[in-house]
Amino acid sequence: MNVMKKARNHWFNVLNLLFLTLSALICLIPFIHIVSLSLSDKAAVLGGLVKLWPVHFTWEPYSYVLERTAFWRSFGVTLERVLIGATLNVVLVIFLAYPLSKPSHKLRFRFVYVWILFFTMLFNGGLIPNYILVKELHMLDTIWALVLPGAVTVFNVILLLNFYREVPHELEDAAYMDGAGHLRTLWQIYVPMSMPAIATIMLFCIVGHWNAWFDGMIYMKGNHYPLQTYLQSIVIKFDFNTMNASEAQRLAKLNDRSVKAAQMIVAAIPILLVYPYLQKYFVAGIRLGSVKG
Repeated sequence: MNVMKKARNHWFNVLNLLFLTLSALICLIPFIHIVSLSLSDKAAVLGGLVKLWPVHFTWEPYSYVLERTAFWRSFGVTLERVLIGATLNVVLVIFLAYPLSKPSHKLRFRFVYVWILFFTMLFNGGLIPNYILVKELHMLDTIWALVLPGAVTVFNVILLLNFYREVPHELEDAAYMDGAGHLRTLWQIYVPMSMPAIATIMLFCIVGHWNAWFDGMIYMKGNHYPLQTYLQSIVIKFDFNTMNASEAQRLAKLNDRSVKAAQMIVAAIPILLVYPYLQKYFVAGIRLGSVKG
């Protein structure tokens, strides 16, 4: 029986590995196609000859993209948004999750606060009230319109407070006996012990801010677009009003699909570089942060 069970497990692992490998390859095909488009010349792209490898290899689309002022301006806006927004997100989540992780006899009406937060995950004020609020606070066309409306993510709060509840209470009691207050206990005990969860939240925040485009479209003007909003606008329609004469002449020698593909690849590189450093914390953070309710 043990031999048969081991044989079944072996074949299950083999089939599972084949299935996951095939799924990963299917997910990579669109990305490989975009890379191939960005490295192919105008005639090959116009002729529909580019599939999964470059045809008539050229770096010209990347050279054009890296010299565009509008691209780097939007790249700078997104970089500023990620640095300010992700930092603000993580700090506020840490400060909010800590008191909510306490039992009811230490924080009265704890469940009321948690349910109020959970309610905001199901319902929100709507697009028009949010826009009116941002406008009345004079935040339109500023970086704060991109980072303040979503400064506290309830999902991340729940993830971190569940992680905090796994920290042994004896550590907090020992710190209290040594004269530590809540702030010192938080930063010297809870934060160091919850680095996997914090790294996971940081990854969520960085990717969320980097990929966000809709709020940039409704809150910001064209010359202050974040990167993904800028890419979304050029994918739908190339804006020739933002080009000077030399840029227009260079674009005439290229295919707009190659240029768009090159900009997408350049925009994806920072996240591809950051993710491997945080990925090792990701699984542990999700698992440990979802144990308790």
